[in-house]
Parts: sequence; C-alpha cells; structure tokens
Amino acid sequence: MLVLSLVSRSAPAAAPSVAERTIANLLAGRFRWTVGPPLVSAAVRPENPCISIKDPTIVHYQDRWHLFCTIRPASRPAQIEYLSFRDWKDADAAERYDLNFSEKYFCAPEVFYFSPHKKWYLVYQLGDPTGKYLLPTFSTTMDIGDPKSWSRPEYFYPKKADNAPGGLDFWVICDDTRAFLFYTSLNGQMWRAETKMADFPYGWTAPKVCLQADIFEAGHIYGLKGLNQYLALIEAQDGGRRCYKAYIAGTLDGEWKPLADSQEKPFARPVNVRDASPHWTDSFSHGELLRAGYDEKLEVDPANLRFLFQGVSDERKAGKPYGQIPWQLGILEPAAAGNQ
Repeated sequence: MLVLSLVSRSAPAAAPSVAERTIANLLAGRFRWTVGPPLVSAAVRPENPCISIKDPTIVHYQDRWHLFCTIRPASRPAQIEYLSFRDWKDADAAERYDLNFSEKYFCAPEVFYFSPHKKWYLVYQLGDPTGKYLLPTFSTTMDIGDPKSWSRPEYFYPKKADNAPGGLDFWVICDDTRAFLFYTSLNGQMWRAETKMADFPYGWTAPKVCLQADIFEAGHIYGLKGLNQYLALIEAQDGGRRCYKAYIAGTLDGEWKPLADSQEKPFARPVNVRDASPHWTDSFSHGELLRAGYDEKLEVDPANLRFLFQGVSDERKAGKPYGQIPWQLGILEPAAAGNQ
C-alpha cells in the first residue's frame, strides 16, 4: 500500500501594507515629503497691512478646520488670528478674525478640547507684568467657532519660574492622569512641567530640562495613536534657514531619544522635501501636525502624518529682520511609499 506523505508548507508572509511601511519608516526616522503651493497667506488689509502669517495650530471639528495663527500686522508686533473653512482650497479666502486678548505682545497659539472640562483651551505666550518675560497663558471657550467667546487671558504661572530661564512656544499635552507643559528656551533646552488632570490648568510643578540638543524653539509633542509612543517635533536653526528635528519617547515624562535630528536625517529640511508645485520655501518653521482628533491627548495617525508649517524662500527672506519676513503656510504631505 502506497502512503503519500503530505509536506506542510507555510504560506508566504504577506507583504507589508502601505500603512505598515509608513509606520516602520517613521519609527526608523526616515521621513520623505512633498510640498505643494502655499495655502494661507497674510491677509490683505490696506488700512492695516499684514506682513506674515505663522505659528499655526489647527483642529478638525464638526466638518470644519479651525485654524489659529500668529500674524504680524504693520501696526503692532504680533497677535493671534482665527479662520475656519471646510476645504483647504478655500482656506486663504476664509474670513479672518483678530483675537484681541491684549495690547501686549501675544502669539504662538495651541488649541485643544479639554474633555474633563468640556471646553476648548487656547494656550499662547503673553508678556508678564514686568514686560521682561513671556509666560504660558490660556483662554477658554465653549464654542470654538465663535471668536468673540474666548475668555480673558490667564497665566498658568503668576511669574517666571525661579529655577528656569525665560521660555517661549508653550505646549500642553495630557496622558490619562497628568497634563504636561513643554517649552523651549532658545539655548538648546526643552523644559517640562506637569500637573494632575484634576488640578489643570493650575498646580504646575517647577519646570525642569527634559532635552538638551541642537534645537531652538517650537517644541510640539504628539501621541502616536496605537503605538504607545510620543513624538516631539522641534525647530532648529539651519544656517540662515529653519528646519525640523524629531525625537521619540515612551512616556511624556520619559527620555527623549533622537529619531531624525541631523542634517542628513531630519524631520523636515530641503534634503528630504521635493516640490510638487513652483518652489516657494527653503525653510520649514513653526508648524503643527494635523491631528487624528481634537482633545487633550493630541493624537496623530502615524500612518498619515501631515505637517502644516510656516515657510519662506531664501530670496524673499534675504536681508530682512525676523519680524519683516513674509511667512506663508503650507503642508508637507508624505511622499509615495515607494519613494521612501
């Protein structure tokens, strides 16, 4: 009797999906982008010309984008502007609203919905009573679509922390039990303070250095949805240009490890960005990842990172002091997976 022996053979492993390849590239610090045309420019106001629009923060809520930015009018150093739209093709034509929180210098906003309070928070920097330092400040509203509904400014801290230098670009992100406040101090340091969720927006600990590196400003931190990891994007100086570096940590109070922090391997720099439209920017400055939600956890989809940033060409920037640079807003889109 002939017995046939059947040899079991394993099925070939399925090829990784585009999403899996994209996430693998992210975790390896391999970023490749395309950039289209500028999407939002400074408003044309003959009675009060506006030089630039910058420092964007944005959420998608009730089928609309809600965008808050710093603007530089000719009449004052800086203030925050709000605009809302359904589609990016309509962004530049959207009505602009000035948020007149103060006669002082205030800018660099961050917006999120704090679910325990069921209200929106706008975090920004505002001069302290002495005029010597910028302090983390907040306003709140129940209706993000009503620019007149924001509360008056209130400081997180009544004064600059004694143990830390002055800082800027304040950023709040939360885990399940704590809120964390991050900021940079223009000397290669990123600082962190924390408070219990139940105490937010008060009760902050003394800030301490959480990262020392070749970084400059605009340290923004996000939760990588589904990965139990956090991504820090921080602006760096790149000669006369600006670029972005990336760091990663397992917890918000953990160690930030380099992910893409060199000239050859950045998060965003001309070396890893190609133009998908006529060239308009050589700098990749103060930006915001488009989030997967809008709450205090600031989660992003690791398989589809998109980065809204302020940019300008070397030619348009040449010879201008920083306050006169005509920044515009554009978006970095992931390059095709096959090109990564």
